[in-house]
Amino acid sequence: MISGRTRLFGIVGDPVAPLRSPALFNAEFARLGMDAVFVPLQVPQGVLAEAWAGLTRLDNLDGLVITMPHKAAVVPLLDALGPVARATGTVNTVRRAKDGGWEGEMFDGAGFAAGLDSSGHPPRGQSILQVGCGAAGSAIAYALAGAGVARLVLCDVTPGRADALVASLRAGFPGVAITAGTADPAGHGIVVNATPMGLRPGDPMPFDPASLVASQVVADVIPNPEVTPLIAAARAIGCATVTGRAMHEGQARLAAAYLGIAGWVGR
Repeated sequence: MISGRTRLFGIVGDPVAPLRSPALFNAEFARLGMDAVFVPLQVPQGVLAEAWAGLTRLDNLDGLVITMPHKAAVVPLLDALGPVARATGTVNTVRRAKDGGWEGEMFDGAGFAAGLDSSGHPPRGQSILQVGCGAAGSAIAYALAGAGVARLVLCDVTPGRADALVASLRAGFPGVAITAGTADPAGHGIVVNATPMGLRPGDPMPFDPASLVASQVVADVIPNPEVTPLIAAARAIGCATVTGRAMHEGQARLAAAYLGIAGWVGR
């Protein structure tokens, strides 16, 4: 039951209909016996600052998860940033600080790396191709470099985006071979889709799955549908796969801890 004492949490994005977070968080609140609710908040691109001015004045709002297209746009609206948020210029979780201000951190990358580990495909020592260098992609690349990959090749359809991320990562991880390249999976142990391709019916593939071989691991960031066309095509070839659910559950666990939700299981 929602009462006058209920604490509010939510996820801000556009679209919000495909998101799994409301069901996941509300199930945990019920299991933990918390007087709290987690709601989807659809905020179109370009109007986040207006919405933020109202949201942050709600005294019973304790925290928010931020999803596309707002992970970079929210940064200048915050009072403080965690280390990964500062490094990547992106945020996916914000909480009310003790002084009443708002602070944020980015857990997409750590959640993705945790998902690879829990699926039996640790990234350490691997050669990885990552397609997509947007907000989530930047965090994932940062986490993969930090996990000790041997080689990381980045590509993105937006001119200059991959090159900029490569330059940033090289400064922080000089021991990792990081380059910009094409969306060609050949020679890589793990191939990552860090784009939104696969979220909507009819989306094009992020790369040609016909170029995959059965010995490769294919990982996707899309949690819903869990079996994207890319994942389905990779499985048909015989590739091991890691779906977006693994990343979603990994980052949700980290976000919950950041928001002060103790005892999280999240399954």
